[in-house]
Amino acid sequence: MGVLDGRVALITGASRGIGAAIAEEFAKQGASVILTARSSNEEPGKLPGTLEETAATVEAAGGQALSIVADLTSDEDRQRIVREGIEHFGRIDILVNNAAVTFFQPAAELKLSRSQLMFDIQVQAPLHLSQLVFPGMRERGEGWILNITSGESRHPGIPPTRFSAKGTTTIYGVIKAALERLTSGFAAEGFKDGVTVNALRPTGLVATPGPVFHGVLKADDPNAESPDVMARAAVVLCSAKPDQLSGKVLESEEVLAEWAPQALNAEADANV
Repeated sequence: MGVLDGRVALITGASRGIGAAIAEEFAKQGASVILTARSSNEEPGKLPGTLEETAATVEAAGGQALSIVADLTSDEDRQRIVREGIEHFGRIDILVNNAAVTFFQPAAELKLSRSQLMFDIQVQAPLHLSQLVFPGMRERGEGWILNITSGESRHPGIPPTRFSAKGTTTIYGVIKAALERLTSGFAAEGFKDGVTVNALRPTGLVATPGPVFHGVLKADDPNAESPDVMARAAVVLCSAKPDQLSGKVLESEEVLAEWAPQALNAEADANV
């Protein structure tokens, strides 16, 4: 039995990268997963990875998967994801807001339509999906929301480094900062009802298809962090109770080094 045995998790951006890795690790820990993204076998995206491929890895790991092709910028699609997920599995215990669309351009030059798209997928969608699953979590007295964030949310120093002066991650950082504030707010609102809400950053750059496509790093970079590190850290944060760990913005290696034994052992004791 895994620490997520019997639970149902909704994971956005699950066709590749960190989302796919989290889905597989959750399945290994006993969870059933609802996978959503835009890329499918029928309509693959520009980057490698589809929902069907992730579903196959989930099933190979012993889990059950429901794949829902959806556009997270659509209010109707977000409602449909939650509705179909609950109809299929009966409830949603865990929400992982991982989906992202990012344009690495200077803030002074980025088209407003592109910044709006980034905001819609990485802030508005997590907000709405959290609103949709929150009532059920409160009613059951437990639930977990995990927002995937980035160290780019930190303010650049002044005078800036050569990289910061380029401004290519300014809007990305603004959006992740907003997501982190959303995290602490939901954590405060859900604390008394047993809902655990955290944000998770990779400790280092992760060589997923998106960053590789944008030239942030190479696929074979020996210093890149494996998506599996994020996945294992996600398990920890999605099995802790609010009085153990909630309202935090943590890095993946920090979670595994400092919190894994406490969180996982506490969850195991609760299931005895």
